[in-house]
Amino acid sequence: MNSVAPGGLEDETEESLSGNVSRSLTEDRQEKFNPEAAHQLMLGLFFGTIFGFLLQKGGVAKYEVLMGALFLTDFTVMKIMLTAIATGMIGIFSMHALGLVELHVKPTRYAANIIGGLIFGVGFGLLGYCPGTGAAALGQGNFDAIAGVFGLLAGSYLYAEMSGFLDSTILKWGNRGKIMLPELVGARRIIFILWFVPLLAAILYLLETFFPTAR
Repeated sequence: MNSVAPGGLEDETEESLSGNVSRSLTEDRQEKFNPEAAHQLMLGLFFGTIFGFLLQKGGVAKYEVLMGALFLTDFTVMKIMLTAIATGMIGIFSMHALGLVELHVKPTRYAANIIGGLIFGVGFGLLGYCPGTGAAALGQGNFDAIAGVFGLLAGSYLYAEMSGFLDSTILKWGNRGKIMLPELVGARRIIFILWFVPLLAAILYLLETFFPTAR
């Protein structure tokens, strides 16, 4: 014998199910939308734009300047990199000491670093741009950098697809963990900064003295 629920009960059951589904969908949306992640993306976009602007104004988005760095005839790239390292070292470690920022140190993995560096070098030599300068070059109208941007996207996708294999093989070879130069040489960070930054400044002075930047 079939039993039929009263109409009012059916309506309540449907409303209850509808409410549960609605709450479930709302919770899923809340889980997918992470305000902190969105904040980080916006900060990345903001500082990435500034970084690209400074690269372009510094002249390192020019093909001839980058090729000059590879042929050791133009030291503009080296000067900018050394200046950025010295400035960043003072700024980041000072803010970390004041509790304003956290350090997110990437693990040192000898095999991955060496292989990745070789692939990077070959790509740099063939294209004439590295990823950052390639994006800046495209932004200033150098359409020869388009191939590099497509290669960057393809390489990122390929790396993501191979991440499981890489995690179990190459990324394990020579894994030293999250170490930095001060720990590597066994020095306190403040002591390391006090002698390393002047060393970088001396190298910059010598480069500018013997290989002055074209005005």
